Amino acid sequence: QVQLVESGGGLVQAGGSLRLSCGASRANLSRYVMAWFRQAPGKEREFVSRIRRSGSLTYYTDSVQGRFTMSRDNSTNTVYLQMNNLKPEDTAVYYCAASDGPDYPIVTTRAAFGSWGQGTQVTVSS
Repeated sequence: QVQLVESGGGLVQAGGSLRLSCGASRANLSRYVMAWFRQAPGKEREFVSRIRRSGSLTYYTDSVQGRFTMSRDNSTNTVYLQMNNLKPEDTAVYYCAASDGPDYPIVTTRAAFGSWGQGTQVTVSS
């Protein structure tokens, strides 16, 4: 398993932006498909986005398409989630996850990702 650490969460007003980061000190993240999930209070953890190893292809859940952008910088071993036009319904704990599975097919289930960070809280006020 990979030890992942997220940062960048916080409190923001609706319409604002945040950028989440995810890194690993003792693993080469370029070897993994990376993803972001989120879990709101009382709800199941849900898929948000994922990016293939090269960073050339990303995939998003419908509710964040056009507002969130996932990227990776393999030279700094970091994955990002840029979140724009945030809405109160985006409030959740956001988790970074890593999978050593193939880039294709695109799998978005929690079970496909074997390593997780501790999460970072994002709160969007109305």
